[in-house]
Amino acid sequence: MNLFKGLKARWGRSYTDLSETLSEDYVGDQAPKGLRYSLIGSLVLLVFLLLLGWYWSSEPEAFDVGAVNAQMTGSEQPVVGSVTTSTLIHVVDLLLEKPGGYLANDVTPPSLWLDNIPSWEFGVLVQVRDLSKAMRESFSRSQSQSTEDPDLAFAEPRFNVDHVSWAVPWPEREYTDGRDYLQGYLLRLHDEQQFNAQFYARADNLRYWLSTVETRLGSLSQRLSASVGQRRINTDLSGAAGARQSTVSPDEISVKTDWLLIDNVFYEARGTSYALMHFLRAVEIDFADVLAKKNALASVRQIVRELEMTQQPVSAPLIVNGEGFGMLANHSLVMASYISRANAAIIDLRELLSQG
Repeated sequence: MNLFKGLKARWGRSYTDLSETLSEDYVGDQAPKGLRYSLIGSLVLLVFLLLLGWYWSSEPEAFDVGAVNAQMTGSEQPVVGSVTTSTLIHVVDLLLEKPGGYLANDVTPPSLWLDNIPSWEFGVLVQVRDLSKAMRESFSRSQSQSTEDPDLAFAEPRFNVDHVSWAVPWPEREYTDGRDYLQGYLLRLHDEQQFNAQFYARADNLRYWLSTVETRLGSLSQRLSASVGQRRINTDLSGAAGARQSTVSPDEISVKTDWLLIDNVFYEARGTSYALMHFLRAVEIDFADVLAKKNALASVRQIVRELEMTQQPVSAPLIVNGEGFGMLANHSLVMASYISRANAAIIDLRELLSQG
């Protein structure tokens, strides 16, 4: 026992002496000044990058679509289509000019280790792409054989550049060019001499865009719900007599979102909802007569209300993926609930708009 105590005491003194020696060698007064300054500088830089990353991860606030249109056009009386166009332009501006700018293609810290806000950006970008496509192919054309608007024809492809490309073509430059073409279209809408710039607020045009929104929200709802995983019955060909598919699929399919991607899907849904919420507010103004005739204004407002609920602040430090009825919350299932209700209301709205 005495021998054991002696070894223990000697080892304890040796460990203490070694610890003090290492401290002096690397961070103490005995350490070289260059080494000390390098360590302190690295620590300060790390803290700065963490704080900067936290600031850059903040999402933009909601905005008033009517006020934005008045500011862009200088007119309190919007022409048909100007609110939708100005809202689309402002959303692109937010994508490029929010804190940190556009982050999805950055390859340096702190953007390099941020994934939530780039996922939010992608959700917004998908809605920008869909609306710009609808404006080019439907909103600005009176018939299927009509000539497409030149500004919209140049704008829409610009938003389809790879969003994570960090070399040529640069997404920021392409998206800025697309935004400028949209600005040109907006100015022509307000110019009475430019009669070839039109926005047709018709029920069939609105249904065209809503059909795309419906499929986007349906996919997001499924991906969010798959956070807990389940085995689903294959219904790909249900109700389609004589239908065929390329390869045979099993009767049951296991669906589960990888746990590393759960927060990415969540923030993509928040970005999608943010952009769509503002686009529908603009549609409520530009398509006011059509919606009033179809008695559909309340339907649009209810969809916006559901999407507003998806923008509630996230109080948890991370996206929790608890079981469906487990002890921990599941943020993805809550988001899926709001997205599904908004999607169901959009389906009802499309049916309402199709009625005579």
